[in-house]
Amino acid sequence: MRSNLNANRLASYINLDDQSIEQFGAAKMKDLGWEQIMDSYACIMCFRCQEVCPAYNTGKLLSPAALEINKRYHFNGGGTTDVAMAELISEEAVWACTSCGACVDICPVGNEPMRDILDIRRNLSMMESAFPKQLETAFKGMERNMNPWNVSQGDRMKWAEGMSVPTIEQNAEPEILWWVGCAPATDSRAQKTAQAFAKILNTAGVNYAVLGKNEACNGDSARRAGREDIFFGLASQNVEILNEVAPKRIVTTCPHCLHTIKNEYPAFGGNYQVIHHTQLINELVGSGKISMNLEGDNMKITFHDPCYLGRHNKITDAPRDALQSAGAEMVEMPRNGAKSFCCGAGGAQMWKEEEEGSARVNEARFAEAKSTGADTVAVGCPFCLTMMTDAAKGEGSEIQVKDVAEIVAERLKT
Repeated sequence: MRSNLNANRLASYINLDDQSIEQFGAAKMKDLGWEQIMDSYACIMCFRCQEVCPAYNTGKLLSPAALEINKRYHFNGGGTTDVAMAELISEEAVWACTSCGACVDICPVGNEPMRDILDIRRNLSMMESAFPKQLETAFKGMERNMNPWNVSQGDRMKWAEGMSVPTIEQNAEPEILWWVGCAPATDSRAQKTAQAFAKILNTAGVNYAVLGKNEACNGDSARRAGREDIFFGLASQNVEILNEVAPKRIVTTCPHCLHTIKNEYPAFGGNYQVIHHTQLINELVGSGKISMNLEGDNMKITFHDPCYLGRHNKITDAPRDALQSAGAEMVEMPRNGAKSFCCGAGGAQMWKEEEEGSARVNEARFAEAKSTGADTVAVGCPFCLTMMTDAAKGEGSEIQVKDVAEIVAERLKT
């Protein structure tokens, strides 16, 4: 089935410098775009969106189908769009969304219930300050220290201590600008991904640089949680820095960074060629700049497609090709590629408690990975790395969870 997901339509641009804007997001149905209101009449009540929704699948209140049906029901009943969104969907359901895009991807008539939910979050967060309180720590971190982990920008390069990782000050005209990302720079587990990728780049002799202490959060979590004000500030600052650097190409170690910089920064005047680190690894293998030591046991690996890589940005072959070049025996989960099941961390879920349900999203996905008989779950996203690792630890599983870069780095001929 053809995907309806348009990476550029995940969130509409709001110019926060425009003082005339009085309403942010959707408090009422009339605050939605006309096409979002028309979605309710296009809905054929096939419930495909509900069937693929990770929140609904794990017993949460959210049903994308119910949202569309309720919009039509209320409009038919009163002939008006002057109805509160709270009448159509509960706040609990709104905050259960992981912004995975599965509902949009599967819809046979091109409806986009996820967009409605993100617009409702904008109203709740910016107009009513009605958001899960656990998000406050991430918001404050992004505002004060330019990352949701709230780590000082002065510590942004600590992950690279003892390694040769050039900053843009040291290498002003690199072929590749590596956007490391907040998690690989500051999270102790994800730092191993950054260190592994640095090893790959250095072994291949790539002419690259990082922004170092000048790199800030891309703002993904702020935007998905409805805090357009925080996102606007981070995006504006990052685009100004990037335009000054004028990178030939940007490589990211996080699909959320990739998606935001590639698809959402153009609205801020930032147009860049952006690739995922698994794509660059394949280029290096293909050009003979790196080779693998394939002696020893073949690893039986299943790859978990990050939603923001496989579904939102249609990158599914690169991570698999990279793993196979490292000698992996690949086994697929039933839901893979653009139809992958979410890890549960997207849509700012990383920073808050999961809504009550019958199961946790990451546990449901890990069970699927475990059923393949794989020794290792490979990931290409730091959020997925955290969620799959937590699920493995939670049940005392011996299955390893590693980023593709870690697996490739372990097999590198140096």
